[in-house]
Amino acid sequence: MPGPDLLSSQGLRLDGRRPNELRRIRCKLGVFTQPDGSAYLEQGNTKVLAAVYGPHQASKSKLSTEGVVVNCQYSMATFSTGERKNRPRGDRKSQEMSLHLRQALTAAIKTELYPRSQIDIYVEVLQADGGAYCACVNAATLALVDAGVPLRAYACACSASLAWRHAAPAPLADVGHVEEAAGGVVLTVASLPSTGKIGLLEMSHRLHMDYYDVVMSRALQGCRDIEVILDKAVRAHLAEGWTKQDLVTI
Repeated sequence: MPGPDLLSSQGLRLDGRRPNELRRIRCKLGVFTQPDGSAYLEQGNTKVLAAVYGPHQASKSKLSTEGVVVNCQYSMATFSTGERKNRPRGDRKSQEMSLHLRQALTAAIKTELYPRSQIDIYVEVLQADGGAYCACVNAATLALVDAGVPLRAYACACSASLAWRHAAPAPLADVGHVEEAAGGVVLTVASLPSTGKIGLLEMSHRLHMDYYDVVMSRALQGCRDIEVILDKAVRAHLAEGWTKQDLVTI
């Protein structure tokens, strides 16, 4: 578990945040014209681009009569970390992240509306500073909204960890790179906050059951907070679109 040095004597984290505070999130929909939907998202210093193509006719090898097939591809830019990546995509980690993205996003999409179809979701990490998976889920959700894909709810992801202050557990929301590198447990949750359903749950290390509930609760609260931020971004994007349409009509 992380040591007490993750929190100062004033109860602040290494980057100055309070334990329950998210990193600053900045996002924008419709950043590209070629895909059916796209989004750019910054979560702290982690920066992600997402693009969506479809729904379109599925290939014979992937065709399903029960619902749409969701195809996800996760990749990292060669300059996204301090050390240059030799294989920015196709390695084991990228394949695992692609599967985890597919699991979380499939739970949010109304797949039954598009049988024999396919949706392709491409996510590129431009800069990694912790919580890359969470930022990718949040960016992909905005890109799906921009593409007009019907969703059951927003898919939001947030991580949580555990620090200690005055010999008492203090759960941390939205874990950054330094906190991840401390070697403690990191619990990552992708949920549909408005429905209460969980699309993905992953833990990096073992966590004693006595502390599981507080860490899980902190991660789910982070998902609810992120949902509010994403919803505001969508509404602002739609309002901007209506304003432009009105100007063109006039």
